[in-house]
Amino acid sequence: MPSKKTVLKTYLTPGEYGKIIESADKAGVSLSAFAKRVCLGQPVPSLENQRARRELLRINADLGRLGGLFKLCLSNKEGVHQAIHQEIRRVLREIEARQRELKAAVARI
Repeated sequence: MPSKKTVLKTYLTPGEYGKIIESADKAGVSLSAFAKRVCLGQPVPSLENQRARRELLRINADLGRLGGLFKLCLSNKEGVHQAIHQEIRRVLREIEARQRELKAAVARI
């Protein structure tokens, strides 16, 4: 069955073509999808932003696991001195604050 889509054709220099291919690769989309988005004024996804977002989410998960270990330490009251107990609570509050900052940063990307 033939496609009912229309083909858009343009003439480019080898340099222009190379730049467009490079931009499509950076965005992580095909040349056709890239050209369509640019021509229609739609946002082009940034592969670098996606990688940064995944890295921030991984760090957030690591902070969550670390916070869980601190909470486990606090629940085990045997052998935990009061000074250490207070320090762990302070660090736990800092971890939670950093998690909130990371989530806000991910939302901005």
